Parts: sequence; structure tokens; C-alpha cells
Amino acid sequence: MSRLLDLAAIRSFENLEFLARQLVEGFITGLHQSPYHGFSVEFSEHRLYNPGESTRHLDWKVLARTDKLFVKRYEEETNLRCHLLLDVSPSMYYPAPTHDKLRFSVLCAAALATLLQKQRDAVGLVTFAEQVELQTPVRSTSTHRHTLLLTLQQLLERPAPARRATTTDVAGVIHTIAQQIPKRSLVVLFSDMLGRAPEEQASTLAALQHLRHQHHEVLLFHVMDRATESDFTFQDRPYLFEDLETGQTVKLQPAQVREQYRAAMRTYEHELALRCGQYKIDFVPVDIREPFDKVLYAYLVKRGKVR
Repeated sequence: MSRLLDLAAIRSFENLEFLARQLVEGFITGLHQSPYHGFSVEFSEHRLYNPGESTRHLDWKVLARTDKLFVKRYEEETNLRCHLLLDVSPSMYYPAPTHDKLRFSVLCAAALATLLQKQRDAVGLVTFAEQVELQTPVRSTSTHRHTLLLTLQQLLERPAPARRATTTDVAGVIHTIAQQIPKRSLVVLFSDMLGRAPEEQASTLAALQHLRHQHHEVLLFHVMDRATESDFTFQDRPYLFEDLETGQTVKLQPAQVREQYRAAMRTYEHELALRCGQYKIDFVPVDIREPFDKVLYAYLVKRGKVR
């Protein structure tokens, strides 16, 4: 299911909760059919039995079903606190009018919230542009997840925000969040990281480092429409390009700037990945035209490190 869904299909569904559940169930089914046997439906509630330890907490039902020895985990062993940070600035509404970067990020956030609740982990949502727009509590109940998905559904239905002279203050938002998270948590950020001058990029990375100093784990999904935003594959005819953050426009022929643009984007993406590596931040570039599996796999790998 997760491999077959595309953004066109998402636009045909009105119930994000149903779609997220289908995506997660399809993904989990795919795990059982893939080389990633370490990730299973039981991983959130059990761990493999180590020879020599007490058999007191063995799950005999799982043994009968799978012929494998699993030990039941206590709640404090399994609970993870996850904060989903979603950039809802104007540039995330590209390409208009379908808003596919935002749709991709919303569905991924919905799927992660569903997966977290299935694992009895706690999740909270933060949406931001120039400042924090919404911040929910961090809870693990099905009622809370339902509320989060309704909130995400509303994001898909609202119009793109108005252009403005200022850019999104990702750094300020992240510093604020870092100061408000009381316990060690996993912070998952969905953002295109665009529309920012070099000094602003440095501030954003410093803010992410602030999270690391607070002993939080950080997973950054760099959301892009790679064909147009990175490779600049526009037809060779005059275009009027508009900055979705500020509204500024420029008219040009793509062939005149394509090579310089690609070189600048490669430098930018390399620097971003390099800095994240230095700060021990998991940096995952994702293309909205590709399957959603990459996001869910990256989350499972990161969760395995946090436990």
C-alpha cells in the first residue's frame, strides 16, 4: 500500500486518519516481506529473549504463534516521547495549487503519529512558520492521535498563507521547543529549509544543535520537489518565477541559469548534510515524488537508537 500511494491518490481521500492507517498497515506488511526482519509488529512491545536470563516475562502466546522467544517489555522500557515539527510556511505550499510538499509532510506526520500510537509511544505536534502556530501536548492515547490527525486534516484544507517580507524563523521556533521539552525525546522535523540566507541557515543549524545539547535525538526530513527545486527541469521557455516566501518575482529562461542553479543547490545540500553530520543529527533528504517508505524506515532506525 505504501508503495502504491501517490500524492494524486491522497487528494482523492478526505479521511486522513483512514489513509494514514492504511499506509502504516501496508508498510508493516512490507516489513515482513523484506530483509528488514528486525522490524516487526511486536518490536514496540517485546524484545528478543537473551539466553540465560529469567523466563518469568516470556510471552508464551507469541512463542506459540511465531516459534520465537520474546520477553514482554514494561511500559517504561518502551515509551518514547516524540515531537513532530511541521514547517507550514508559504514555501511548503509548492507546487501550487496542489501544495504537494505540505501534503507529503502531513501524510508522513500522520503515518508516524499512527505508528507511534500503535507502539504505545507518546507524540505531540508543533506547526510553525514565522512563529509557533500550534503546539499540542505529548500523549499516547488513541483519542489524542485522533485529535492530531484532525488538526493535520485541517492543514490540508486551508489556503496558502499570504506572502510576506520576512522569512520563516525556524531557528527561533526550534530554540523555543528545545527549552520547553522537559524529557529526553525524539524530535522529527519536516521542512524544505528554503528561503533562508546563509547566516539564517547557520542559525537554524545552531538551533538544532541546541536540541542535541539538551540530549534530544533529532531527525530532519528535508522535503523537496527534486525535479524542479533541485534539478531545475523546466521547459526551455520564458517563466515568471515567484518567491513563495516574499512574493518577489523574476522572469527568465531556465536554460540560462540551469547549470549555475544546480551547482548552487548541490553546494547548499552538501553543506546542510555535512553540518547535520557534525552535530549528530540524522539528515534524510526526501523527494515528494518517491514512496513514503523512506520516511518510515528512517524513523524506525532512529527509534531503535533512542530506545
